[in-house]
Amino acid sequence: MLQVCLNGARRRPECSSLPVTPDELAAAARGAVAAGAEDIHLHPKDRDGRDTLEATAVAAAVDAVRAAVPGIPVGVTTGAWATADPRARAAQVRSWTVLPDHASVNWHEDGATEVAAALLDRGVGVEAGIYSGTPAAQRFLAWPRSGQVLRILAEITETTPQDALRAAAGLLGQLGSAAAPILLHGEDSAAWDVLRLAASRGLDTRIGLEDVLHLPDGTPAPDNATLVRLARRTIEEARGARPRNS
Repeated sequence: MLQVCLNGARRRPECSSLPVTPDELAAAARGAVAAGAEDIHLHPKDRDGRDTLEATAVAAAVDAVRAAVPGIPVGVTTGAWATADPRARAAQVRSWTVLPDHASVNWHEDGATEVAAALLDRGVGVEAGIYSGTPAAQRFLAWPRSGQVLRILAEITETTPQDALRAAAGLLGQLGSAAAPILLHGEDSAAWDVLRLAASRGLDTRIGLEDVLHLPDGTPAPDNATLVRLARRTIEEARGARPRNS
């Protein structure tokens, strides 16, 4: 499965084509799905372009994207940078009036189990975010409800390719006993190398302006659709398949 991560916690000054508003997210999702994305991860934004978990912003973003790509699963973040207090974060999840199909929960953050439980209790799939270089894997595997998550996001934070590939191998080893499927991805300079590793191992992966702003040749990415199109080709090549025309 190839997921597109449309925007992340980035701000518009980092990338002029970053989708921020619900309409922009909808257009970006439409283009990414046409290019081959099968699942969507997005960060709802407030009027200043900052990540927010407020119910109105979540509803607007999710509704707009669902209308643009019917039938495609849509997920959001629950990152602590949006709401620092864990109890407030869980309360926001419980206040959502429009439920996404899934939401990511970062297991190195305080309150991860409370936020994840609030999501599960509302019928929202949990993507367990396990960052490399943190105790997240051990914390997650010790959680009694770890077998109920939708998937594990094995998130490689090292940004040099050699370090990232080494970290990915280590993190996958730590997660070997997990029952949930794993989506492996990297970021910045290591994003494409980690994507190729995920493809070669038959794992789910993701690409998008949240993770990387450049194409494999180092040129700036014009949009999410271009990243997805090249990721799809890279995956097929890594798996020994004939690349499809694009």
